[in-house]
Amino acid sequence: QVQLVESGGGLVQAGDSLRLSCTASGTTFSARHMTWFRQAPGKEREFVASIRRASGHTYYGDSVKGRFTISRDNAKTAMYLQMNSLQLGDTAIYYCAADRGGLILSAMARPSSYAYWGQGTQVTVSS
Repeated sequence: QVQLVESGGGLVQAGDSLRLSCTASGTTFSARHMTWFRQAPGKEREFVASIRRASGHTYYGDSVKGRFTISRDNAKTAMYLQMNSLQLGDTAIYYCAADRGGLILSAMARPSSYAYWGQGTQVTVSS
């Protein structure tokens, strides 16, 4: 059974940095396209960043481009999200997700494209 566990969330001030981790078990991690989503209260789940399984190519949502960096370490079955210059609008629960196989780029930003999810980690940015 695939399990994803996020960590690294917390309460920070605007302008600070934070690094989230997602560790995977029960799956061939290197075979999964991996993605970060976030969800703020009262809002839909939002695409943050994605990293392809083989090429390592990365993709970002417009609101985080230039501030966030996604990476993965297949040997450690882990994915990371380095978040810099955090803003109040980044406050949300952050989730990592793994695809069920064969994820195409056009479906990358859709939560319904992912079969496996972590429990989420809270990031709160204060002024």
